[in-house]
Amino acid sequence: MKSILIGSVDSSKVVLEEMIRLNFPVDLVFSLDEKYSKNVSGYEPIHELAEAHHIPFRKFKNINEDLYVKEITDHHPDYIFVVGLSQLIKPEIIHAARIGTIGFHPTPLPKFRGRAALVWQVLLGVRETKCSLFFIDEGMDSGDIVAQEAYVIEDSDYAIDVQDKSNEALQRMMHRVLPQMLDGTVTSVKQNEEEATYLLKRTPEDGRIDWQEPVEAIQRLIRAVSKPYPGAFSHYNGQHKLIFWRADYLENKKYVGIPGQIAQITNDYIDIVCKGGLLRVTEFENIDDVQMRAGYKFK
Repeated sequence: MKSILIGSVDSSKVVLEEMIRLNFPVDLVFSLDEKYSKNVSGYEPIHELAEAHHIPFRKFKNINEDLYVKEITDHHPDYIFVVGLSQLIKPEIIHAARIGTIGFHPTPLPKFRGRAALVWQVLLGVRETKCSLFFIDEGMDSGDIVAQEAYVIEDSDYAIDVQDKSNEALQRMMHRVLPQMLDGTVTSVKQNEEEATYLLKRTPEDGRIDWQEPVEAIQRLIRAVSKPYPGAFSHYNGQHKLIFWRADYLENKKYVGIPGQIAQITNDYIDIVCKGGLLRVTEFENIDDVQMRAGYKFK
């Protein structure tokens, strides 16, 4: 049995850790070079873990470069695991694995194929969900499903909490599936294309707060795009950017104001008038270190 792992984030590390724990033969690790990790949310230098366990590794910028494609194909792997990688891989890599190339997606495929899956699930108010292991084909998250594992998103969960739950489900799946790969008992089922839905790309600009939204929706956005993502943001007095990392909402019986207007500021929080209540911001990043005052507005 020969296998290759390609990855760049926390879920990639989860897979490698479980391979090591179960003595699954991983012959080569491709890890995104830290020099190119600036815009990768949740980046993990998995080459460090590989090196610590004497597993050969390569650091890359673009996995589809000819030298990496050649090395992968020349290795004649039985399995290739592509986990936690935003780059689309070439068909030559997909088909280099004798048995198949395995991918991971934190949704119950075929539902929610596509981008920013954890963020979208929080924004959509999804509670009971699943993550999936599947054979990668040339479509978008459309290959045969190898395994799925349930997890629950609570209304109090922030992005990092959902990420942790997804990774715990991934670990349980790998613990179950890796032995099946070794003894040749892995099975898979085709996805039902009629049930497929797609999540479209998100950018940091999509974290801009619309103060005309209800307070519950604003707080949900803050939870969804909090760390390790770029964060929800607004501009104090229309000029100075603040990123809101954590917030609650509560009933407003005291303040009359315009949505986005600061009701009060304390050492512990900022209360902001919203439709349907107050947004209480308990953790934020004041980019310009501006002095804020009650009565001023975010835009």
